Amino acid sequence: MDVSRRSLLRGALAGAAGLTVCRAAPSLAGTPVLTGRATPPLRAPEGTTLDSTLLRGRPGRAGYVGISTGPGEPHVLRTDLATPSADRARSRTALLAFAHLTDTHVVDAQSPARAEFLSRYGGALRGGHRPHEMLATQVVDAMATAVRQHDRGPVTGRTLDLALSTGDNVDNRQYNEVRWFLDLFDGGRTVAPDSGDRTRWEGVSDQDLLTYDVHYWHPDGQPAGREVDRLRSLYGFPSLPGLLDACRRPFTSTGLGVPWYSVYGNHDGAIQGTLQRTPSLGEYAVGPVKHIGAGPSPSDVPGLTPGVLLGGPARLVTADPDRRFLTKKEWVAEHLAKPGAPHGHGFTQRNLDTDTAYYEADLTDQVRLLVLDSTTPGGNDTGSLDVVQRDWLEARLKASSSRYLAADGSWAAQPGVVDRLVLVASHHTIATMDNVLLGPGETAPRVQGDEVLALLLRFPNVVAWINGHTHTNAVTPHRGPTGGFWEVTSASHIDWPQQSRLVELVDNRDGTLSLFGTVIDTAAATTGGLGSPLALAGLSRELSANDPNTRADADPDARRGTREGRNVELVVRAPFAVSQR
Repeated sequence: MDVSRRSLLRGALAGAAGLTVCRAAPSLAGTPVLTGRATPPLRAPEGTTLDSTLLRGRPGRAGYVGISTGPGEPHVLRTDLATPSADRARSRTALLAFAHLTDTHVVDAQSPARAEFLSRYGGALRGGHRPHEMLATQVVDAMATAVRQHDRGPVTGRTLDLALSTGDNVDNRQYNEVRWFLDLFDGGRTVAPDSGDRTRWEGVSDQDLLTYDVHYWHPDGQPAGREVDRLRSLYGFPSLPGLLDACRRPFTSTGLGVPWYSVYGNHDGAIQGTLQRTPSLGEYAVGPVKHIGAGPSPSDVPGLTPGVLLGGPARLVTADPDRRFLTKKEWVAEHLAKPGAPHGHGFTQRNLDTDTAYYEADLTDQVRLLVLDSTTPGGNDTGSLDVVQRDWLEARLKASSSRYLAADGSWAAQPGVVDRLVLVASHHTIATMDNVLLGPGETAPRVQGDEVLALLLRFPNVVAWINGHTHTNAVTPHRGPTGGFWEVTSASHIDWPQQSRLVELVDNRDGTLSLFGTVIDTAAATTGGLGSPLALAGLSRELSANDPNTRADADPDARRGTREGRNVELVVRAPFAVSQR
């Protein structure tokens, strides 16, 4: 998995719990089956990556790159699970169109509850800080602008029915982050991405003489007599005086302009996406002390524990009660308290009553969405389900299918059940649902990705599983005795390339369905600046392409995914006569 702050505790917890990575035997994760590029007529490709792409430019001083424009990428036809007719474009019918956003990581970059100092230890800890993370709200607003601009499916021209955000909506489960996220998606709200002292920046990137640290980018420069920071001297980062004021300026959010549904991710439910809330950490988050170095650790590379967080050198900051950590119930309640559409953004009173974050929603008369909560209350960044949720999922799958495979392999028929096409959504991918840690009060083993996959493959009506977590564009076919489905994973907003995906579900009327995925960039310009939210978002894109964490990877472009995982037409067998209903 890509290194990120999600994995700060992974090594320590894996050692303690004996974690293993699940291997989903029925999947087809190897070489994709390609039959050339699909060439159907397109209704609205302009401005998408079908039209042109944004790429990392040529390296300049110290390897720093700008953003360049490249050619568009046609859809690649994937026939791993079914083969459509050659003339399908003449007869197909659009069933659904939506925007898939994930891993927005709206972050309070000044919060005491962040552990930026851990990034200097490298390895699994190097993702503890991103130099551009103070611009997260502007990036999300720029993506909302892009969704408004691309309000039709580029293939079918169908108006977008909805948007789906598959978790890690915020970075650190804080109340102020959740409020910013909701306001950014709903639109028409004043977003003030600032905390603590509203008159100045209080974080690791400022010029505080006593706590200046060369490990962090200081866009205003270094204090007199201090060494230039390493991001400028070693990585070619620019000096941008005024950025730490510009990033805190209030702005009116654009909003997605369509109904949107929310999914609970590990960063929405755990501190730094990994730790569960403790009284000491809860008090620390809202308090006046921000630690800038690690405390005592039993090894040279510390794990993220309260002792490490609270035991090292610190600085004074302005206390802020809006930085308080939210429980799952409080997180859901914030969604229900907003007037946006649909009410609760998928969550209902049932979720409050049962302290859960999974639900179902009928998106159209033909398409049902089943949203999972793959976060694990025992901690760590990876996912799993509890047994109660697994049983709920099976019950809702049965309620959506007139025929399915029973657990013993025999076909079961339900003549009175109305068939629905099923989309499953979660934060974690199947491969990253390998967490066995039990939460408080749990006794039954956690349900991992391979078991969930086996369950879904018993139901022919499951068309796709939409998710995120890996910050990478990817698609994976999963074949089973009933046909199979596609796993569609999209990139994040916090890491290069800062992209989302438009998804269109069509009935080819030849016994197959096609799921078109078209990657889109934010609406920000290729050259950023300080003058507006869109300019700041453009700056964030450029900085993300130069993040030392990304540049340290063997392939700095790995999160863009392969050609076969970006713009795609994914074909699957139609489980019933969809368009004749």
